[in-house]
Amino acid sequence: QVQLVESGGGLVQAGGSLRLSCAGFGRTFNTYGVGWFRQAPGKEREFVAAISRSGDMTYYADSVKGRFTISRDNAKNTVYLQMNSVNAEDTAVYCCAATPFPYSRVPSTYEYWGQGTQVTVSS
Repeated sequence: QVQLVESGGGLVQAGGSLRLSCAGFGRTFNTYGVGWFRQAPGKEREFVAAISRSGDMTYYADSVKGRFTISRDNAKNTVYLQMNSVNAEDTAVYCCAATPFPYSRVPSTYEYWGQGTQVTVSS
């Protein structure tokens, strides 16, 4: 059993930066690939970024490539999403999730999900 807890969301101005954290609780957390997803009101859940078990491989949606960076510190059982140059389209609830697969961008392959943290970008 793995539990995930997100933190770091909040209100940020357009063009600003925010860092989200995903804390994993469970001995096997570091054996899972981790992804970040987001969902805005009235829209489908969207893949944002993913990182492999060891952190050596990362993947990004085209919409955030060059602006967001995913990383993990396995010694701290934590995955991060650094969000730079945010814009209004980044407003959403952000969730982290853990998958037994080495990597996936498909929500149905993820076994564990956090509760989500709200990110709101203001003008």
